[in-house]
Amino acid sequence: MFKQTVLTAALAAAFAASHCAHAADPAGNDKELAAIRAQIQEMKTSYEARLQALEQRLQEAQAAVAQAQNAAAAAQTAQAAPAAAAAPAAAVALAPAAAAQSASASGANAFNPAISLVLGGTLANLSQDPGAYRFQGFVPPEGEIGPGARSFNLGESEMTISANIDPRFAGQATFAITGENEIEVEEAYVRTRALGNGLNIKAGRFMSGIGYLNSQHAHTWDFVDAPFAYQAFFGGQYKPDGVQARWLAPLDTFLEFGAELASGRNFPGNDRNKNGVGASTVFAHAGGDVGASSSWRAGLSWLRTRASERGFEDGGMPAAFSGRSQVVVVDGVWKWAPDGNATQRNFKLQGEWMQRREVGSLAAMDAEGGYRSRQSGWYLQGVYQFAPNWRTGLRYDRLSAGGTRIDLVDAGVLDAAAFPSLAAYDPRRTSLTVDYSPSEFSRLRLQVARDKARPEASDNQLYLQYIMSIGAHAAHNF
Repeated sequence: MFKQTVLTAALAAAFAASHCAHAADPAGNDKELAAIRAQIQEMKTSYEARLQALEQRLQEAQAAVAQAQNAAAAAQTAQAAPAAAAAPAAAVALAPAAAAQSASASGANAFNPAISLVLGGTLANLSQDPGAYRFQGFVPPEGEIGPGARSFNLGESEMTISANIDPRFAGQATFAITGENEIEVEEAYVRTRALGNGLNIKAGRFMSGIGYLNSQHAHTWDFVDAPFAYQAFFGGQYKPDGVQARWLAPLDTFLEFGAELASGRNFPGNDRNKNGVGASTVFAHAGGDVGASSSWRAGLSWLRTRASERGFEDGGMPAAFSGRSQVVVVDGVWKWAPDGNATQRNFKLQGEWMQRREVGSLAAMDAEGGYRSRQSGWYLQGVYQFAPNWRTGLRYDRLSAGGTRIDLVDAGVLDAAAFPSLAAYDPRRTSLTVDYSPSEFSRLRLQVARDKARPEASDNQLYLQYIMSIGAHAAHNF
């Protein structure tokens, strides 16, 4: 194919030159035609020689690979013989085996990892001071919560580098570059590629498999911000340092089980300066198709961790919680696309319910007493793509402060007014969004919301957001 293309181009060039020459000299010139024919023949001979050389190199490379494989097999056979006889054969086989391994590791990804950069930013108009934001009835979480700052904001830019390390392992690192000129390691892990039997292991820092939204990067969310439940119970997202194992069942229906062991330094836990496992997570996900137009996924997750003197400030008074924290998550998503999205219309219904239980002690004002809480939260959202590049979505968030018992208050040591942030209340929010995606690499979004995270004020919020992706980016989860 390559040879024919080159020869065709050469002939076309020669014909054009000949045509121009005859146009200038209608009588023609036999000597010039002969020279052109000679040049064509010379080009043909030259390119045929080059192609033959390339074919010879290809055959030699294939023979080298086959020789290396045979040498490796011979080395394994030699190892079964007595040690005295095996040593010379193994020594001879080491060189080609090492060469074969080096050739495998020097594939495209060995020196050319996939690199992507996601750029984002917002223009925010908020009717209430974001500095006074809080979730009434809840211990203030660690992390970035609330609507963010007013006016123009450089969002979180996300750089991801990923590649296969060798036939057994792959690696990925994602760095979050904040608008405050800080660089944070969002993810940095290695994972297995060839354990077989549906089992895979990941180690490092990763987005936990708990829930549905938690394992997704922020630029893939359907709304500007995370749901209330994620902010109140995880401080935004749960990204532990540890090890994760997933097992995919060999069934026609999607069925996955997973477990994680982590340091426990992430909220709702904290750094307890201990060895071993500080937090554990288990989860299960199931899903499948319903006809040619619908699909679904559902999940159940459980997180167990501990905190030691996890500090917060309430009404100017420092306090600290120590004890056990458990979070249960139930999630589900249903997607509909007529005839497999042939009409370029689709709809996604997504929701999660969470419950957190904390049992331990609360210290404040040089006193300490028991503390127990059972709090919950949920969100439900629907996103409809009504045109090839246009979508609209509606989301409702709600938190329930539930029942909180503070022994220091029950015993009269401190007045309930000493903990104003823990007074019972059910925060809620309604958000409406419309976005336009000129391509799969860019998105422009308008979002409005009415936020009632605290009883004394309603925050009317308006966002304009852009999300732009540069480079090779891995596919996103279902």
